[in-house]
Amino acid sequence: MPLYKINPNNHVEQIKPAPFSKERNLQKLFEANMEALFSIRFIASEFTTGDRQRGRIDTLGFDQNGYPTIIEYKRSSKENVINQGLFYLDWLIDHRGDFTLVAQEALNQDVNIDWSHPRLILVAESFSDYDKYAVNRIGANIELWTYRRYGENLLHLDPLFIASSQPTKGSTSRLSSDDESIDGGEEIPIYTLDDHKARKSQDIIDIFEQLRDAILTLGEEGEIVEKANKMYIGYSHGKNFAEIRIQSNGIKVWLDIPYIDLEDPLNLARDVQEIGHYGTGQVEINLTTLEKLKYVITLIKQSYQQTI
Repeated sequence: MPLYKINPNNHVEQIKPAPFSKERNLQKLFEANMEALFSIRFIASEFTTGDRQRGRIDTLGFDQNGYPTIIEYKRSSKENVINQGLFYLDWLIDHRGDFTLVAQEALNQDVNIDWSHPRLILVAESFSDYDKYAVNRIGANIELWTYRRYGENLLHLDPLFIASSQPTKGSTSRLSSDDESIDGGEEIPIYTLDDHKARKSQDIIDIFEQLRDAILTLGEEGEIVEKANKMYIGYSHGKNFAEIRIQSNGIKVWLDIPYIDLEDPLNLARDVQEIGHYGTGQVEINLTTLEKLKYVITLIKQSYQQTI
């Protein structure tokens, strides 16, 4: 897609693409801006996988939901980044102890890692239709992101494919392990929407279902990713923009937008940046009746629009 600069005289000037001269330059830029680009905390660069499964992972990270993340970069779509990424994702699942140790060392703190959705992010200037078909059929948590650099200081980043399907009720993920410090074959629970709706009244479930439908229609079909974890249901468009926790007496919503940037004339939201809460967002809303649903959606939409 062409990019144009509007000059003071109201004439437009096209800004030409400026590819990175080296893949390493691309990697360094992303690693220096992981939180801004992906809401991921940087853990390690060029991480070696050891003698038994030789390899070197471009970037290890830890995302805002607590999911361990691998990022691989390619300047050319012709390189076989998918197979390489799958090899590293398999290594990650088999070496949870190694990842936990390096994450704790890098972040200088204990980390609560959710192994139900380990992520593999593949970044390239373009991907083929065969690539998109392959990752769709594989069904793992693989994401395809395309980038384009313009001039010296403009970067366009676009989520080309992010799996959005929900697991079935009662699913578990069996993680094998070659690491003697981790019990092999441990079952990691996969949380579903049904888990969050269990033992809630029909009135509360109806509010949730209408709220959910409105959130998913903020973007084009398949653009918004819905993932249930232990504490909340997250909604993302590249990055989280809202999290929902279904309670017995209502719905809690957290928005990933600075409180000062939110236009909230009814003062329904509150700033919870310095208060303990489950969601990744720093703005909290309580929704207890359908009367405020449309208004709450206008607040959620503001958070979503920051991800476009």
